[in-house]
Amino acid sequence: MRKGTGMAGHQSGTALHSDIHRAVDNAVDSRAVAPADALTRALELARRGPLTENPQVGCVIVGAGGELLGEGWHRGAGTAHAEVAAIADAASRGSDLRGATAVVTLEPCRHTGRTGPCTRALLDAGVARVVVGTPDPTPTAGGGAAELRAAGVDVVVLDDPRPRELVRPWARAHRHHRPTVTWKYAATLDGYSAAADGSSRWITGPVARADVHARRAQHDAVLVGTGTALADDPALTVRDADGVPLPQQPLRVVVGLRDLPAGARLLDGSAETVHLRTRDPREALAALWERGVRSVWLEGGPQLAAAFWRAGLVDDVVAHLAPALLGSGRSALGDLGATSIDDALRLELVDAHVLGGDVVVLARPTPPRDDQGSSARPGVHNFLDRRAGVEITQQSDQQQEA
Repeated sequence: MRKGTGMAGHQSGTALHSDIHRAVDNAVDSRAVAPADALTRALELARRGPLTENPQVGCVIVGAGGELLGEGWHRGAGTAHAEVAAIADAASRGSDLRGATAVVTLEPCRHTGRTGPCTRALLDAGVARVVVGTPDPTPTAGGGAAELRAAGVDVVVLDDPRPRELVRPWARAHRHHRPTVTWKYAATLDGYSAAADGSSRWITGPVARADVHARRAQHDAVLVGTGTALADDPALTVRDADGVPLPQQPLRVVVGLRDLPAGARLLDGSAETVHLRTRDPREALAALWERGVRSVWLEGGPQLAAAFWRAGLVDDVVAHLAPALLGSGRSALGDLGATSIDDALRLELVDAHVLGGDVVVLARPTPPRDDQGSSARPGVHNFLDRRAGVEITQQSDQQQEA
């Protein structure tokens, strides 16, 4: 879904995917049936895993004729990695993996942590070829492709944008040692998240709300401020189409100094809730990082969202927009201090599509304009610093990221 470049910056998306398919075709025997589908299948498997301490990874192992020999995905920290899971699946099928091709979304690890190195598992299984969707960006786990090549395995590293996008939140969290933050909001076309009387149920339709639950489930924590907790009394649980809470729930996080009433749904015991008594977004994220949280789904309200934006801590935006107009009410985002159009915080549009009767927009902060000799992202710190009334010398996470 992400716009941008992949293997070559000047290529169109169609040309890029053609190159990727040819690369997979060359890595897997030409007699294989739809060999490029193996990477697509591996990505589907990867998304079944949780977006937590470890990355989402999927692996498909095929024979010379394209037959499926085994497949697997990583089910979370401390469990078998995708390659090991696929090898185990192959063993349960009675498959002989000697000379087989393993297609894995992320470069196999070569280090020993809570589990052994995946490179060793692939070598012991007799896999002859490994097709890697994207390199591992971490220094500890990276280098697996080189180790496999040194052992005589034919390795093709695609650097496909799809698996690269899949591991982006995890890689970013570990690079900056804080959870990645996705800001979600629902609003009318004129930008209101609630009417003048405070009512907000429901701005968007059931399909959009189901999408919210699916995306919530992919995060370690769901975060709101005390204002939203007191005004809306949200449950913040992940529920299925019938409204039944799922067995695995993200951590519910409330940020702010005010107390919650004893009868609040956030205190009903249906999922773990943490109340962080701070107004500092960085302090809140640091506390969550220490708890093992690697991804945060930020649901508001507008003042808390503005605080995260002012601190440069929003990594992605998911906006559900309803084809409705209010003309007045509560804005989806609090005051950022922008006084002119030049102060506008510009975003990169990643994707936009119709979802039920609404539109979902995926966006993220634009990268810095380093080629123009400036490390500041236009429209962010130039007015945020003035509003804070202090000089901010520490770079934001977005500024540090290439």
